[in-house]
Amino acid sequence: MKRCFHCKKELTVEGRPGRGDVCPHCGSDLKVCLNCRFYDPTAYNECREPSAERVVEKERANFCEYFEFRCHTADERKEDALKRLRELFKD
Repeated sequence: MKRCFHCKKELTVEGRPGRGDVCPHCGSDLKVCLNCRFYDPTAYNECREPSAERVVEKERANFCEYFEFRCHTADERKEDALKRLRELFKD
């Protein structure tokens, strides 16, 4: 399942989005590091693809040739739901 990094809503995107494609729900760019399967905040340049060029603005559209849409697993969806519940009921 593909989700928008910003609004977390499910997307029906086939293949790679183009640099100008946006989320139909919130209007955020889709071809961004935060939607990529290689994005990892703990990795060098926050990317697990060693050949990729550095992208500073992770939430903005870019020209990365290695972009692959991140698919969310059932475990990730569960963690997202738990995180939202904790935020909802925090003091």
